[in-house]
Amino acid sequence: MSTYDRVAELPLEIEGYSLEGLTKAVSSGFERLTTVIRLHGAGEEGAGEDVTYEGDDHVAQQEHGPVLPLAGSWTFESFSQHLGELDTFPAGAPKMPVYRNYRRWGFESAALDLALRQAGRSLAGAVGREPRPITFVVSSRMGEPSTLGPVTSRLARYPELRFKLDATPDWDDSLIAALVESGAVDSIDFKGAYKGTPVDVETDPAFYRRIAEAFPDAWLEDPDLESDEARSALAPHNDRITWDAPIHSIDDILAQLIMPRTVNLKPSRFGSVHALFDAYDFCEQRGMGAYGGGQYELGVGRGQIQYLAALFHPDAPNDIAPAGYDALDPEPGLPPSPLAPEPEPIGFRRRP
Repeated sequence: MSTYDRVAELPLEIEGYSLEGLTKAVSSGFERLTTVIRLHGAGEEGAGEDVTYEGDDHVAQQEHGPVLPLAGSWTFESFSQHLGELDTFPAGAPKMPVYRNYRRWGFESAALDLALRQAGRSLAGAVGREPRPITFVVSSRMGEPSTLGPVTSRLARYPELRFKLDATPDWDDSLIAALVESGAVDSIDFKGAYKGTPVDVETDPAFYRRIAEAFPDAWLEDPDLESDEARSALAPHNDRITWDAPIHSIDDILAQLIMPRTVNLKPSRFGSVHALFDAYDFCEQRGMGAYGGGQYELGVGRGQIQYLAALFHPDAPNDIAPAGYDALDPEPGLPPSPLAPEPEPIGFRRRP
C-alpha cells in the first residue's frame, strides 16, 4: 500500500470554511503575508496555510471571502480531485503559476487535518510511521553587501547551529575562509534555478568552483547548469548537487540534468498531498535522500512541515527551523536541533 493510499479513503465532512490573514515584517523590509484556511465540519476544524508570496493575492482572497464550493461529504481523495478542478484564485489569476500549488497545499493540508480529526486519528498513525526528532538548519542570506554577521550573530547565542546559506558572487576570500572556519555550513544555495524573481542570483561558474572546493562536505543546491562552463565547474562535485525550486513532482526529479542523491521536497511546491506522498515513496524506493524546506510560514503551516519531516526525513538538513531563528539576533530559549516532533494526538498538526 502506498503512503497516499493510507489516507485517500478517509471520510471528510465539510460544512464551510473561513480565512484568516497573518502578516509579519521581516528584516529585509519585506512584509510577509499568508492565509490560514480553516475547514469546518462535524464539530471539528482542520487548518492549513496558503504560503503564496504575493501579498496582494492574500488580500484579494480574504476580501473575496470563502466562496469556493467545498461543502459536502467526501473522501479525502474525492475532495482532492474536486479541489483540483476549481479555480482557487477566483479574485484574479496569480502572478506566478506555482502559487496555484501553494494555495492548493493550504486547502489540502487543512482537509487532511480535518479528515484525521473527524476520524480521531493522527497522521503518524494513519501512515504507520513513528515521528522522530527533527534535525534542522537555519537558512540565511548574508546581506547586501555580504558580511559574516548573519552567521556570527546567531552562533553567538546558539553555537551549535547549522546553516544553509544563499551564496552570491560577492563573497570574497576572507568571508569564505571565515565560514569554513566556523564549521557550521551544511548547505549552499546558489539560487540558480530562479529566473525573474527577487532572489535571482547571477550564474558565475568560477564562483561555483570556489564554493564547491571550499566546502567539500556541503550540499550544493540549485546551481544553474545551463552553460558548459557551469557544468564543468561542478562536474567533480555532482554527487553533492541537489534541487529545490524546480521540484514540483516526481517527473521534475527525473528531468534534472544531475540525478540527486538527496532532494528538497517542499510540500507547498507539490500542491497536492497525493503528489507529495508519492514523492516520499519514490525517494524511499530509489534510496534517494530527502529533506524539507519552508516557505516562511507564519502559522500552522510551519508545524505541519516539521511534522512531515519528523515522519519522512528527520535526520536530514531540514530547512525548517522554528520561528525566531530568522532574526539576526535571535532571542534566548529557542528550541535546539534536533527538534522534538510533538505532534498533536489527532490530526495533522504539531503542538505550538
